[in-house]
Amino acid sequence: MSGGEAFNLDGLRANAPVTADIGVINEETIFEFSQDGPIVEARYAGGRVKTGRLIGIIEGDTLEFRYAQVHTDCGLAGGHSRCELRRDERGRIEIVERFEWAPGGSAGDGAGENIIREL
Repeated sequence: MSGGEAFNLDGLRANAPVTADIGVINEETIFEFSQDGPIVEARYAGGRVKTGRLIGIIEGDTLEFRYAQVHTDCGLAGGHSRCELRRDERGRIEIVERFEWAPGGSAGDGAGENIIREL
């Protein structure tokens, strides 16, 4: 296990106020998380994302997940992320997401970093 704080994302609502240029999510994209033990899931939608899902494993202050999403233009894309969980100056959970698109999706190829923050 990582040496950081143990985070529980169950019931967390968040958005992405800081996003990579090649990303699709943004501050209009709302994530709704659930957690059962180390298993984390989220549904998300908003902005350019019509609907999206993520599923992953949390260990201490690290979250690793796979995602799939359908964009408002009906493009389909997905990839994987490795994240650091932390708290901002107001105590809100922040997920620093380092993502990589899977080849062949409508979002193209590449990698970037987003910050997903508790609302």
